[in-house]
Amino acid sequence: MAKEILIKVCGMREPENIAGLVKLPINYIGHIFYEKSPRYVSEIIDLPIPEAIKKTGVFVNADLAIIKQTIHDHQLNAIQLHGGESVALCQNVKKLGVELIKAFAVDDDFQWDKPQEYVDVVDYFLFDSKSEAYGGTGKTFNWDKLKSYPYAKPYFLSGGLSLENLAEAYQFDDERLVGLDLNSKFEVSAGLKDLDKINKALKIIEHEQISSK
Repeated sequence: MAKEILIKVCGMREPENIAGLVKLPINYIGHIFYEKSPRYVSEIIDLPIPEAIKKTGVFVNADLAIIKQTIHDHQLNAIQLHGGESVALCQNVKKLGVELIKAFAVDDDFQWDKPQEYVDVVDYFLFDSKSEAYGGTGKTFNWDKLKSYPYAKPYFLSGGLSLENLAEAYQFDDERLVGLDLNSKFEVSAGLKDLDKINKALKIIEHEQISSK
């Protein structure tokens, strides 16, 4: 049976770029509200987004009040917490009625006990390459690390996904891998996506789905 995979395109900022992206069959569009990110966006132009695409706000160690206000201002459907946020903060974000993704930075020394206390709080985990920049590095981590992932909670794979390794990512044998997060390897510059590359990525995924039937 072909594996359905969710596609999240993160780091979107430019109105024309966003307008083009949402014409493609993606599932999540990510906007980064972390001021130190080169993809930081302070305001999202009010563009029509298809209901099938979840507007996702990405935060790093932000106060609950800021997250709450941003959800209200931009009608966000999902929140991705990419820092060292507490379980209590995650619980309070969930009470705001949004889908919640908790990201963890993974390297060879990462310990799987770290996500354990979040399992019953979040909707998804997201595993990214460890860096001081909280994502957007264009580097992959060793996916073999995921073979020892001990929880049932579904997750997104992030960090250095590209046209060259997307097929391999799709083929990774783990039913808990439900989404792929596309960012820096699909950019013309920080915050500006190459929509032709995104379209090629979607064709690769489509091909893999057909091939696996």
